[in-house]
Amino acid sequence: MTFQNTREFARELDSKDTLNHYQEQFIFPKVNDKRVIYFTGNSLGLQPKRTKAYIDEVMNDWAELAVEGHFYAEKPWWDYQERFSEPLSKIVGALPSEVTVMNTLTVNLHLLMVSFYQPKGKRYKIICEEKAFPSDQYMFQSQVHFHGYKPEDAIVEIKRREGEHNIRLEDVLAKIEEVGDELALVLIGGVNYYTGQVFDIKTITAAGQKAGAKVGWDLAHAAGNIKLELHDWNVDFAAWCSYKYMNSGPGNASGCFVHERHHNNPDLPRFAGWWGHNKERRFKMEPNFDPVHGADGWQISNLPVLSLAPYLASVEMFAEVGMDALIAKRDHITSYLEFILHEIDKEVESTFEIITPSNPEERASQLSVFLHGQGRSLFDYLMKNGVITDWREPNVIRLAPVPLYSSYEDMYDFGQILKKGILGK
Repeated sequence: MTFQNTREFARELDSKDTLNHYQEQFIFPKVNDKRVIYFTGNSLGLQPKRTKAYIDEVMNDWAELAVEGHFYAEKPWWDYQERFSEPLSKIVGALPSEVTVMNTLTVNLHLLMVSFYQPKGKRYKIICEEKAFPSDQYMFQSQVHFHGYKPEDAIVEIKRREGEHNIRLEDVLAKIEEVGDELALVLIGGVNYYTGQVFDIKTITAAGQKAGAKVGWDLAHAAGNIKLELHDWNVDFAAWCSYKYMNSGPGNASGCFVHERHHNNPDLPRFAGWWGHNKERRFKMEPNFDPVHGADGWQISNLPVLSLAPYLASVEMFAEVGMDALIAKRDHITSYLEFILHEIDKEVESTFEIITPSNPEERASQLSVFLHGQGRSLFDYLMKNGVITDWREPNVIRLAPVPLYSSYEDMYDFGQILKKGILGK
């Protein structure tokens, strides 16, 4: 398709967008009494309007049933998390038994590393990507310290080549082969939070396992954003947050994946708690742990149902839409945003350098843009004029046109505000 940088063209695209009506199912902040252009769904998704009803249902059950809500609520609390297994399995490409919801992201990654980071002898090293999200970096450091190793010895970062913004697949594979029989774990972000680069999960997983390591993924920026086939790709484990592309609310519950081949391994260590105990015998208060079959067997504490309610509202919306439809719009609207940036670049003296890969296979709902010749004042101008975006030092803005609630006209309007912010300075 040949794009045009006009309002009429953008509106024509919106009129043909089968997901366009979902914008009305979200609550947008306002700036200057006007709905914002929201580009930060990669940090915190907007609130779906249906969320309140799901929370109110739990509050009403609590008020009317108190403790009996565990068994007699419309959605009984004692198995509330089981409602996620079917819709979440479709979002991440898993069997229903391979997914669960519990805790928060880094907590779950730590718990999964109890099972899947088992350093022994010379096999103790972890491969991750350079500039992983800081929480992952802190996690790696504390984990290797806990096991008695030094981070500078045990943590191997895959680096970008000089002058390049993204990590090459061949460099990942080469590093895995180089570390070889010293490698215990590969744990990488499925989508790099800074550049928006999407990694080849299937190929990297196969390479890590061929080297004798376990392979896990931090899918914070991937779940609900890219096509995942965790079961078929043979991923050992993964975890993701729910509050970015899946719009569950700030700091909300995290999803986990554990491949079915690990479900019946009695020698696999895990930290146990009563909510992971045999469901039919959970309330018998037995002294010995008998894990629930599947990923639910990694549960520890009874779940915060008030936190799960907004996540359930979101995953049921995803079930209505389907990942294929979301990804189709994601690719198209991201390409239109890229076009708009290039068009505005021609009209101003500044230079925009998109550091997210141009290959559609290596990017998703994010473009990270170096604003050469611009500083923080341009970001401040955008925010004051109703464009909610994200600033990263030294002069990068991250733009995430989320397909559920971003419009093509938003992309056009952003371009005009961006141009005015530069020319007006």
